[in-house]
Amino acid sequence: MEKSKLQPVKGTQDFFGINSQKFLHVVDTAKAIANNFAYSDLLLPIMEHTEIFQRSLGESSDIANKEMYTFDDRKSRSLTLRPEFTASVVRSIISSGLQKTLPLKLFSHGPLFRYERPQKGRYRQFHQVNFEYIGNADPMADAEIISTASHFLNKLGIKGLTLEINSLGDPESRKEYTRALVKYFSKYEDDLSEDSKLRLKKNPLRILDSKDEGDKKLVKGAPIISEFWNKESKTFFDKVLSYLDSIGIQYKQNDSLVRGLDYYSHTVFEFTTDKLGAQATVLAGGRYDKLISQMGGDDIPAIGFASGIERLMELSEDSPINERSVDIFVFGPEFMNKGFELAEKIRSKDIRTKIVFVKNMNKSMKKSLHNHAKHIIFIGQEEIQSNEYKIKNLDSRQEESLSLEELLNKL
Repeated sequence: MEKSKLQPVKGTQDFFGINSQKFLHVVDTAKAIANNFAYSDLLLPIMEHTEIFQRSLGESSDIANKEMYTFDDRKSRSLTLRPEFTASVVRSIISSGLQKTLPLKLFSHGPLFRYERPQKGRYRQFHQVNFEYIGNADPMADAEIISTASHFLNKLGIKGLTLEINSLGDPESRKEYTRALVKYFSKYEDDLSEDSKLRLKKNPLRILDSKDEGDKKLVKGAPIISEFWNKESKTFFDKVLSYLDSIGIQYKQNDSLVRGLDYYSHTVFEFTTDKLGAQATVLAGGRYDKLISQMGGDDIPAIGFASGIERLMELSEDSPINERSVDIFVFGPEFMNKGFELAEKIRSKDIRTKIVFVKNMNKSMKKSLHNHAKHIIFIGQEEIQSNEYKIKNLDSRQEESLSLEELLNKL
């Protein structure tokens, strides 16, 4: 490939400089919140057997039907680059025997892959942070994981978000509601988009989540799910809302919120914004009490959420704070050994340190100022003869000469 044509794969991107700082800031913030809420890290492979996602995502899912990066390995085994985290987390719980250590709170982060049309806030290789609360069937778990999400977004300084929440009810309620949707949408089948015609046969709830303008008009007249909740479903959801009220988390009940995957039940929620164009969802999740047993494990309740790091980077008003460096200016190759020796001592104190071989003093100084260095230490003939180090504070612009011990203490 010619050098001039070297480009990243469409829908992927490199992170460097301020973008890499913002990326790591989001991850570090998520890790801090995970620690506060007593989550454990779960590191997962980026590829799984394709069956894992076919089982979990459901045959009506756009991800399973159109968006997965799937390939055969050299032994003709079908593998897929993970398009989402939850199925991989469940596979890990089952295959690693973690079912015996419930309840579990698991935090993951990393790249995901979907073949979609790239646009603002959406990529083919993208990254998420992911929180899963496994083994707690109480509505308290739903409220707590929403609280976890709220703390995370607040810590990033993201403003103007709306928490939208709904309940899909238990399996019995959902079954009754599905029948009502089939009856309603069947009357307008010829007016549905091609995708929604398929959804009508496989999972009518997905029509409520359609982005097609014609479908949206029909959805406005569709039955409302809350009218089909049985007593257990209503009681469960009322408790979730009561917990949220008690901790001061505001929300908007959205009857058409269903989420895009087949495995959700009871509580589903999204934090949305009007700052990302068509991609309004910043963070989303819900309860999936039957997924683990559906994938071959025990009957274990669970709830979780995920959020795209790239979208969070765009919205975060909280700037990453990088440690400012100490720049060692070395004025000649004969002083480089002394520069290395001093840098080793400073770095052993866990201080960010750069060695700068000075050819042009003005250019080197401008670069250190541009990179927000904190101090400059000068090493030349004068410093070698006096056995002291001249140090300049770039904030106050004050200079002083110090012994090695005094210098290390000051830093």
